[in-house]
Amino acid sequence: MSSFRELLADAKSKIQEVDTQTAATKIETGQVVVLDVREPDEYEQGALTNVVHIARGHLEAQVETKIVDKSVEVIVYCAGGVRSAFAAKTLQELGYTNVLSMAGGYGKWKDEGRAWTTPAQLSVEQRNRYQRHLSLPEVGVEGQSKLLASKVLLLGAGGLGSPAAMYLAAAGVGTIGIVDMDVVDASNLQRQILHNIDRVGDRKVDSAKKTLTMLNPDVDVVTYDTRLCAENVIEILSGYDVVVDGADNFPSRYLLNDASVKLGIPVVHGSIFRFEGMVSVFHPVLGPTYRDMVPEPPPSELAPSCSEAGVLGVLPGIVGSIQALEALKILLNLGESLIGKILAIDTTEMTFRTFKLQRDPKNAVTYDNRERIQIRDLEGACAPWLAH
Repeated sequence: MSSFRELLADAKSKIQEVDTQTAATKIETGQVVVLDVREPDEYEQGALTNVVHIARGHLEAQVETKIVDKSVEVIVYCAGGVRSAFAAKTLQELGYTNVLSMAGGYGKWKDEGRAWTTPAQLSVEQRNRYQRHLSLPEVGVEGQSKLLASKVLLLGAGGLGSPAAMYLAAAGVGTIGIVDMDVVDASNLQRQILHNIDRVGDRKVDSAKKTLTMLNPDVDVVTYDTRLCAENVIEILSGYDVVVDGADNFPSRYLLNDASVKLGIPVVHGSIFRFEGMVSVFHPVLGPTYRDMVPEPPPSELAPSCSEAGVLGVLPGIVGSIQALEALKILLNLGESLIGKILAIDTTEMTFRTFKLQRDPKNAVTYDNRERIQIRDLEGACAPWLAH
């Protein structure tokens, strides 16, 4: 049986080590991924800036979701250079082709006076509130801190916006913006769970803010008691990381699409009809958008509103919850999203089907064309406005 020293010597013989100066030079280029494999308590005391943190014991299970490109150059470090050597060998065995272990580790880096930072930390109350997230290696303190620093805008505080807002707030998304100019009506209560009978007649954004603040005081709820229009859409969307679309009319959907494409902000789209729903993620930079899926609105007789056609009360809860899930996945860079896909739900058959969505070559409203996109109020065919 091999001794520890023999195992370490074997690992170092199969990897490439670099000193702290060489590591610093490579990091300055911005072309490398820096991986910290120390334990969480070590990491929280201080770390290099802009690193991926995966404790050595979770490396095999998590690294392929956090460092997807196996050809990228990875610099691994620990406290003194031992765990990083074993980690570098493991990465090579997993197929990573350009891995370096930093000799001397964080201890030598810090002793030499090089730049380091104290990662965001959670309070005792936050650790208790989010403990189920912290138990997930894919989230942990780093991911929860990212959620608390994130901003999500919801278009609508109705059927879809209600469950999406509640789950995003419960998850600890730090800023939630809500756009809605309607008031709470008794007919809303069959499905819009943000509101209650005592708030009938109140502004929906005010009712939503009360509910979300009571659910999680960590969340800053920003309200926009207005109709989304060409004059305000860019100002409202700017600064948000993700938009959750709960709009119930085509002009608002196309206006949101054109503004989000211009700004490069991903939109988690949801829609419902009677017993059916759908969800997709429109990411202007990475995939198709709403205009690729629906180049122009259908005739009104083929697309009646929920008030005309009706909707099963629980359906918005299912679709809105999936929208919240997709938003969290985007914020955490977690798993495989619905970019380039349509998830179709039929609750009468209880089926979930996924269809591929391709970019439409005829669609000129693209991120590459963002400088030409003109934001104007849309009606009728909702045709886009592009500068020549």
